[in-house]
Amino acid sequence: MKKKWLTSSNITTAIMLIFLITLLVSPQVKGFFIQGLMKIGLFQPDVPKQSEETASTSEALVEENSEVILFKNEAGEMVNLADLKGKVVFINFWATWCPPCIAEMPSINKLQQQFKDNKNVVFLMVDVDNNLEKSMKFMKSKKFDLKVFTPASQIPPNYLGGSIPTTLLINKKGEIVFKHEGGADYTNTEFATYLDKMSKE
Repeated sequence: MKKKWLTSSNITTAIMLIFLITLLVSPQVKGFFIQGLMKIGLFQPDVPKQSEETASTSEALVEENSEVILFKNEAGEMVNLADLKGKVVFINFWATWCPPCIAEMPSINKLQQQFKDNKNVVFLMVDVDNNLEKSMKFMKSKKFDLKVFTPASQIPPNYLGGSIPTTLLINKKGEIVFKHEGGADYTNTEFATYLDKMSKE
């Protein structure tokens, strides 16, 4: 008796195997999969709470850097982080090959759209690979309205450690008040409210 290979069980197994292999080798597919998890409520940013219980944690995060930190845009113009004091700065360190970076990018784009008319908020998308052409091509292909920069100076370890994506919020005094390593859903209402509150302080 001949063994039947095209059973529903074998087909399902083959599809799952193809999906898992694609997930392992394709940053785009992996990013899309993480995006799906974000939509069901995972990967939420840990927004600082303004209460006595968390005051010590918030104080531990607040760091002012005396080093000159520069970023370069597509036109070759330099942006000195120190010149942005008086504004709230959202910095995202990312790369085009990084699945969690790809996954969180739509939420960052939505957040930027929400604050695009707020003159007190600045978004810096910093490509750690220093490849502006590739990162701008990525933004264009995804129809994201996000300005891309590359590091033009040493990035202090308290800004960027060993993992990407890393996202920072720097208050108007130039202090880090929020730091998140790994992908996150920045369409989170609590995060948008926190950013809005900081822009009005």
